[in-house]
Amino acid sequence: MNPRIFSAFVLAAIGVGLMISSLSRTPQQALLGAFLFMVPAVILSGFATPIANMPTIVQWLTCSNPLRYFLVAVRGIFLEAAPPGLLITQFWPMAVIAAVTLGAAAVLFRWRVN
Repeated sequence: MNPRIFSAFVLAAIGVGLMISSLSRTPQQALLGAFLFMVPAVILSGFATPIANMPTIVQWLTCSNPLRYFLVAVRGIFLEAAPPGLLITQFWPMAVIAAVTLGAAAVLFRWRVN
């Protein structure tokens, strides 16, 4: 698997987790927040139901889900043997999500500490 795709997904997932943990006051709130993010993220990732079959508003909502792009990339790599050049369309949204979530987590953490 392309390591850039995997690292972008890991950074995006870490960013979401850090943002949730910086918003929560207790470990129980962090666990509940992670659960409340991950269940819809898996459902809206296109793993069980194709994104094209979802309503238009939900399709737009899935654009902020890093798991959506990762699953498309994994399918392309393992099932279709997609070259790395075609996977750039899945890499840059995950990189943007990672930058936004990590930046927001840093700001929220600094706000919480001060």
